[in-house]
Amino acid sequence: MSFQAEGNLLLIIFVSYFGTKLHRPILIGVGCVVMGLGCFLQSLPHFLMGRYEYESTVSVSGNLSSNSFLCMENGTQTFRPTEDPSECVKEVKSLMWIYVLVGNIIRGIGETPIMPLGISYIEDFAKSENSPLYIGFVETGAIIGPLIGLLLASFCANVYVDTGSVNTDDLTITPTDTRWVGAWWFGFLICAGVNVLTAIPFFFLPKTLPKEGLKNNADIIKNDKEEKQREAVKKEKDGITKDFLPFMKSLLCNPIYMLFILISIVQFNAFVNMFTFMPKYLEQQYGKSASEAIFLIGIYNLPPICIGYIAGGLIMKKFKITVKQAAHIGCWLSLIEYLLHFLCFLMICDNTSVAGITTTYKGIQQDLYVENTILADCNKDCNCPIKMWDPVCGNNGVSYMSACLAGCETSVGTGINMVFQNCSCIQTSGNSSAVLGLCDKGYDCSMMLQYFLILSAIGSFIYSLSAIPGYMVLLRCIKPEEKSLGVGLHTFCTRVFAGIPAPIYFGALVDSTCLHWGMLKCGESGACRIYDSTNFRYIYLGLPAALRGTSYIPAFLILIMLKKRLLPGENVSSGTVLIEAKVTGKENDCKDMHQNSKVLNDGELKTKL
Repeated sequence: MSFQAEGNLLLIIFVSYFGTKLHRPILIGVGCVVMGLGCFLQSLPHFLMGRYEYESTVSVSGNLSSNSFLCMENGTQTFRPTEDPSECVKEVKSLMWIYVLVGNIIRGIGETPIMPLGISYIEDFAKSENSPLYIGFVETGAIIGPLIGLLLASFCANVYVDTGSVNTDDLTITPTDTRWVGAWWFGFLICAGVNVLTAIPFFFLPKTLPKEGLKNNADIIKNDKEEKQREAVKKEKDGITKDFLPFMKSLLCNPIYMLFILISIVQFNAFVNMFTFMPKYLEQQYGKSASEAIFLIGIYNLPPICIGYIAGGLIMKKFKITVKQAAHIGCWLSLIEYLLHFLCFLMICDNTSVAGITTTYKGIQQDLYVENTILADCNKDCNCPIKMWDPVCGNNGVSYMSACLAGCETSVGTGINMVFQNCSCIQTSGNSSAVLGLCDKGYDCSMMLQYFLILSAIGSFIYSLSAIPGYMVLLRCIKPEEKSLGVGLHTFCTRVFAGIPAPIYFGALVDSTCLHWGMLKCGESGACRIYDSTNFRYIYLGLPAALRGTSYIPAFLILIMLKKRLLPGENVSSGTVLIEAKVTGKENDCKDMHQNSKVLNDGELKTKL
């Protein structure tokens, strides 16, 4: 994700500025084609590298001729991370990651013109009262896409990465296992094709459109055309880059705009973290598989966001909300959603009971993972590998790191249907046995998940309802000719200070809650297999809450500043505005505002929203 942001950052400010002077729809279409190329490059490693091999003490083929994965008292454990050291060297020196890096950068470059040029295109040719609704539809489309993407990702995550190349009946893991890798490459291939097809309509859109609402007013259309011709002649004389630095200076000296950017940076830090790690949170906290987690996010979160965007745009259009009113709506709705967020701290599940990590072998909860507690009297003579993660669920409701550490001596069946028996560490009244995989977290945890998802859906709707009014504050606090550059600079800052660093530092904090790391073929630490769900919850919910709390300080400052300033959307006479501007020393601001106003019908002055 950060690599994609880097590609976006390479061009976004320049594209936002120069793109308005070129053919914007064609630039957007080219961007879509470039994104398709990036997606295709990202899928290539799957076709150029070998099959995925997950860590397991059990033979993937289901061959039971060797029982080295079971408890063998007074025997020698024959398991090794890898038989051929040259494989380790080959794996370390693999350059497949370069395809992902370059593909992400190219995707970021292709994404650059879409939002800044698209938003400015709408703003330039739409009626001011319709613009929020249209932008709401655009933002809704930007959510429908991820919704479809999440459903596709859920499907791909449920399909084994090497499907078609291996016999999936012989696998000893399921999608709920942390070692499972889905068919990640399949989604990139589909996205590559969709991006290229999406580009086609943009090549047929005109460079400019007639201003909406002025079709029946020939004089105004004529004046607009003459004004555009004068501007075109001026651009040819002055050069295409002359206004760049003045526009940048104007934006950087705009206090409301800069405070809005500060709010966006802080809020994006919170939301990027929450959205990026939400699937992992649902996996670890509520025991869901990656595919189930992605599906639930798509179903519960994205439709309310779509409805909220459209409703926010309709409210702005229906009631002709002014900039000041929009700022209050956005701020207070966001604050309500922020307070609801704290209820998520009550929707908790206990840590998964894993003997030697979160509980003792007697089923008593323990606070911290200590390596020397993995072995107990029941398995100390089994010669088990203590770092290997191949969990089994005992019929006593407790999970064990492997069948060997559960003290199991025999097994029946093959693949995922394998059952281990005569397990000395599983204390039950009858025959002690275990099956592959972690134990289920139970009904109470499932109900907590439902409450969490419902609250998340409500919060998503409320926050998205405030998004369009808030975004209109951003667009209306800057001059019309600066809108494209202003949107681009806003995107640039949020990517630099939120999109890139947030997943890095948040990921490091999440990793600090890991209780057991997996092991690669060469004996090195791999991915985390189980987290301390309590500390994970505090970081996942607490850090975004702290970040968002600080963002309301500049938000309230904007409300105070808007209260003292005259902005578009206030119905006042031109004489009053001019007099007040001279008194306050803001005559130039007043003139800028009146350049955006039109005299309509009976001479009544109506200022644009």
